[in-house]
Amino acid sequence: MASGARAPGPEDSVRTVSPGRRGEKGVPAPTGDSVAVGTLKSAASPVRAVVASPRPTKGKAGREAARRRLQLLPASQAEGRGEGAEEDEEPLLSVPEEDEEEAQPLPPVCVSPMRGMWRDEKVALYCDEMLQGRKAEDADEAMSKYLTEKLKLKDKWLGVWKTNPELFFVKYEEASIPFVGILVEVTCKPCQSSSSCFKVTVSVAEPFSSNIANIPRNLVNEILEELEHSVPLLEVYPVEGQDSDIHDIALALEVVRFFYDFLWRDWDDEESCENYTALIEERINLWCDIQDGTIPGPIAQRFKKTLEKYKNKRVELIEYQSNIKEDPSAAEAVECWKKYYEIVMLCGLLKMWEDLRLRVHGPFFPRILRRRKGKRDFGKTITHIVAKVMTTDMVKDLSSDTLLQQHDDLDLALDSCYSGDTVVIFPGEYQAVNLALLTDDIIIKGVGKREEIMITSEPSHDSFVVSKADNVKLMHLSLIQQGTVDGIVVVESGHMTLENCILKCEGTGVCVLTGAALTITDSEITGAQGAGVELYPGSIAILERNEIHHCNNLRTTDNSKSTLGGVNMKVLPAPKLKMTNNHIYNNNGYGVSILQPTEQFFIVAEEALNKGAASGDKKDDSMLSRVMQNLNLEMNNNKIEANLKGDIRIVTS
Repeated sequence: MASGARAPGPEDSVRTVSPGRRGEKGVPAPTGDSVAVGTLKSAASPVRAVVASPRPTKGKAGREAARRRLQLLPASQAEGRGEGAEEDEEPLLSVPEEDEEEAQPLPPVCVSPMRGMWRDEKVALYCDEMLQGRKAEDADEAMSKYLTEKLKLKDKWLGVWKTNPELFFVKYEEASIPFVGILVEVTCKPCQSSSSCFKVTVSVAEPFSSNIANIPRNLVNEILEELEHSVPLLEVYPVEGQDSDIHDIALALEVVRFFYDFLWRDWDDEESCENYTALIEERINLWCDIQDGTIPGPIAQRFKKTLEKYKNKRVELIEYQSNIKEDPSAAEAVECWKKYYEIVMLCGLLKMWEDLRLRVHGPFFPRILRRRKGKRDFGKTITHIVAKVMTTDMVKDLSSDTLLQQHDDLDLALDSCYSGDTVVIFPGEYQAVNLALLTDDIIIKGVGKREEIMITSEPSHDSFVVSKADNVKLMHLSLIQQGTVDGIVVVESGHMTLENCILKCEGTGVCVLTGAALTITDSEITGAQGAGVELYPGSIAILERNEIHHCNNLRTTDNSKSTLGGVNMKVLPAPKLKMTNNHIYNNNGYGVSILQPTEQFFIVAEEALNKGAASGDKKDDSMLSRVMQNLNLEMNNNKIEANLKGDIRIVTS
C-alpha cells in the first residue's frame, strides 16, 4: 500500500457507507407464497439487531440515527402495495410449536393509489411539494415533515407490522419466511423532534392475527416489550375498513417508502449536487421507463440486480468494519479497500443509468471484447458442417473445390471461423455462446425446415446473438431466447441480415444500436417483453415480408401505460426505416411507436401514411407528415392491425 494511504476502518463506516435502508441485507423481501420452516426463539431468548450499526462520525450522527429509524422492508414489498390483486389476504404460514391459541389470518392492508400516479404527478409530488428545492442532506427532514403532517389526521389506527423473521426465529430459510406480520394497534403521539416521528407505539390488537398460524402470542408480547413497544413507522401498513383519514396515512407511508426504495441513493448526501430535485426527477423518469416498458424487462432486471448488489455490498462493508476492534491489520486493510472499490464501481454503473442521455442512446455495458480475425493467411474460405454425423448426401450440392470442416458442436464451428466462412447447420437443437461474439463476416444458415434448426440461448449468459461485424447473415434458423438479458439479436455495429428466421423472444426483441444496420426478410418475431424491433438513434433498418406479433409481454403495474409493441424507434438523431409488406398484429402496445423529443404527444392512424389498416386517434396529419419526412421513414403495403393500443404512436421523451 502506498505511503500515507489509510485503509477504510470502522470509524469510516458512515462516511463510506450508510446502514440498513430499505431493501438491504437483513430485511428479506416478503413473497407471500412460502411455507414457514424454522425454529422459533424461546420466550426468554434475546432479541438481536438485524443490521450491525457502525460508530457514527461527528457531524453525521444525527442524520445516520434518523436513517436507522427508517429501516424498512425491501423494495419488492413496496412494489406490491399498489397492485391490489395480492393484497386481498395475507398468507397464513405455519410453524411447529407448542399448543397455543392459533393466530387468525391477517386482514387486507390498504391499497395505495401511489403506484398508479402518472410520471408528472410523481415529479410534482416529490420535487415541488415535498423537497421544494432542498439539498440531499435535507431529504430526511423533508420526509419527516411530510409524514408528521399526515399523522396528525389520526392518532390511533390498526395496521400490520411486518418485520424481519430474525426477531422471532433462531434458525430459518430466508425464502421460507420472508417476513413476520402481526396485527397491531398503532398510537401516534405528538412529536417533539422531526426524526422521532418515525417511531410509533404498538400493541397486539384483537383478534390476535399473524401470517404464521401458531406463533406464540407470549413471544410476540415479550419481543414488543424488549422493543419498548416502539417500532419503525414504515414497517407498519394500515389495514382496510377504517375511515378515509387512514387511507391518507397509508398513501403518505407509501410515498415515503417509494422515496427510500427507489429515489434515494446512499451517496446522495456524500456528494455535492446543485439541483437535487432535478436528479430526483431523472430517477422518477428511470422508474417510469422501467414500468412502461421503454426500458425492456430483462434490461430493467439488470438495473434492479445492480442496485440490490450495491446495497448488499455496503452492508457487507459495514459489518466487516464493525468487527475490526482496533487499527486494522494489513490483511484487513486490503479487504476493506477491496470491498470499498467494488462499491465505488457499482455506484458508477448506477449513475450511468441515471443519465438520461446514456439511457436513451444505447446500451449500458460493453458487449464484445473480441478482435476480428479477418481472412485466413492462405486466402481460402471454409464451409463448416454442423451435425452429429456428416454424410455425402449433406455435401452433394457443394462444388468439388469446397474446403470442409465437420463439427458436432456449433460453438466449435463458430470459434473456427474466419471472415468469408459459411456455417451450415443441419436439423437439431444447439447452443453457442460464440453467437454473442460475432466479429467476422460469416454466413450461418440452416438446411431443412427452419423450425427444425433450433438454437437456444444459454440462460446463464447476458447475451444471445450479438454482431459487431461488417456483414453477418443468419438464414433458415429458429432462435429461441431463454433467460438472457440483452435483445435476442443485438446489432452493435456493421450490418446484419436475418432471412427466413423465427425469433422466439423471452426478453427483449431485436435491437439495432446507433450507427448499425439491419435487414430482416421473411421472418417471424414474437414474444418480446418490449418491442419486437428496437431502433436506436442513428440506426438503419429494412423490414420486408415479416410477421411481428404478440410482443410487449412485460407486465406492468399499470397496463394502460404500456405502449411498446411491434416496432419502436428512438429519435435523436433519426433512424432510417423502410417497411414493406409486413404484418404487425396482436401486440400489447402499438404496432409502431416513435419516440421523439417534443413537448406534446399524439396518436395517429396509419391510414394517414399508407393504405394499411388503422386505429387510434388522428390529431395532426401535417405534423405527422413532417415527422415522417425528417425520420426518413418509408412504409408501404404493411398490414398493421389488432394491436392493443393502436397502430402508430408518436410520443415525446
